[in-house]
Amino acid sequence: MNQKEAEFEKRKMQINREELIERMIRLAAENSLLEVFPGIFIYQSSKPTESQVSVLKPAFCVIAQGSKNVLLNDELFHYDSGHYLISTLDLPIMSNVVEASLEKPYLNLRIDLDPALVAAVMIESGIETKKSRTGVKAMDVSPVDADLLDAVVKLVKLFDTPDEIKFLAPLIIREIIYRLLKGKQSARLGQLITTEGDAQRISRVVKQIRENIDQPLKIEDTAREIGMSVSGFHQHFKSVTAMSPLQFQKQIRLQEARRLMLGENMDVAIASFRVGYDDPSYFSREYKKLFGIPPHRDIAKLRSNLGQ
Repeated sequence: MNQKEAEFEKRKMQINREELIERMIRLAAENSLLEVFPGIFIYQSSKPTESQVSVLKPAFCVIAQGSKNVLLNDELFHYDSGHYLISTLDLPIMSNVVEASLEKPYLNLRIDLDPALVAAVMIESGIETKKSRTGVKAMDVSPVDADLLDAVVKLVKLFDTPDEIKFLAPLIIREIIYRLLKGKQSARLGQLITTEGDAQRISRVVKQIRENIDQPLKIEDTAREIGMSVSGFHQHFKSVTAMSPLQFQKQIRLQEARRLMLGENMDVAIASFRVGYDDPSYFSREYKKLFGIPPHRDIAKLRSNLGQ
């Protein structure tokens, strides 16, 4: 690419970013999370936020304006309007909006990633992703290129034309996945669909932990089931999730207990038992370590914020 072409592409990306900002501000109300299409969300915040603990599903996230920090155990990912984030596993994270104001609100677009759709795009396009190596974490940040940004803008423009979105949105989502498969995170995206290798074995364990949340995690038995040594299992699990299997299980359990108490009005003792804790007092101590305050106060605060 010569200098003239590079300058043209730079101007085009700036125009696209400005259009993306304008359209997303109109779509999402201030300080809101809006599902504009199944599996597609726009989040707007007019101010920086406190750190929030949550589970991030496999997703593609791109910021139109502002910036955000995502903490995966002890590893920090920072991204802004020049970058996108991909997650390929259900990961317990801590995140906060860093840069936002009334004049320039934080704007984020999230597209949940369907493994079947990713596989279909890869097969139909003939793209071969690189083999997933040990050490390829299930989350990372990369720069947004002109083609990917152009596809994102085309998608957001559809939300102003309800009669077109049902037909055209799936096509543009396929284009976005195609651009991601052609980009720097191709190997990571391949973790969603691979049927062999270390990444897939760790993915099976993550699914097992989530589906059997109240059951103890027997490290030796689990390692043997997936054909790894105990030390190899620990190493591979941490290389993908940035935490040990037991750390991962604890965070997933506490997140689910929080959901049960907030969404299903369970008391502390019942919720703690449902996620595998026999001692409510121990559960409360672990809960406070993760969320900063005891369960009763945390749930009361969340309900107050939600206007319940």
